[in-house]
Amino acid sequence: MIAKAFSSKMGVFGRAGSKPLLGAGISMPFILIAIVFFHLSCVNPFAPKLDDGSLTSELITEQRTPDEVLTNFRYAYTFKDSLLYSNVLDSAFVFQYFDPEQGPSGLFISWTRETDLKTTGRLLRSFDVINLEWLNTIYTITEGEDETQARSFRLDLASSDFSFSVSGFAIFTFHRNPRDGKWRLLRWVDQSDL
Repeated sequence: MIAKAFSSKMGVFGRAGSKPLLGAGISMPFILIAIVFFHLSCVNPFAPKLDDGSLTSELITEQRTPDEVLTNFRYAYTFKDSLLYSNVLDSAFVFQYFDPEQGPSGLFISWTRETDLKTTGRLLRSFDVINLEWLNTIYTITEGEDETQARSFRLDLASSDFSFSVSGFAIFTFHRNPRDGKWRLLRWVDQSDL
């Protein structure tokens, strides 16, 4: 009754004394119900929620332990994220591997952080799918701000041209930075079966 009196005096959404905008037969409750249904029709209760980008922040760790460093290492390979990978490495990082083809009985080859970042960047760009799994921890030695872990792993690399798997064993030395409390890789001795 009040809505009818209001709509006849004001018109529908109009000024006093003006004609109703939507015609004399439409009441204010009908218009309010129509507006509510219009807004509800824009909502799909079965649609998935929009991604707010928090998944990455839930996956990436603060590197408060050596295991968290290896978690970030794995995600850097999986998501091909060279920036995340660079945050895993200490500024004095050294990568080392044994090359049986060098010298009369083989030779250990090593390179620094800069070379490793370039090499890993090429690796991440060369493959469509990279899957790294940390398997068993063989041993762990903790000495002050350093920890050494021997870990077995499996690395699967796939591109449109070819794919292959590498399994092996790596010895990681982690260092805890006293300024920010984060652990990072100081040394990686790779003993893969290549």
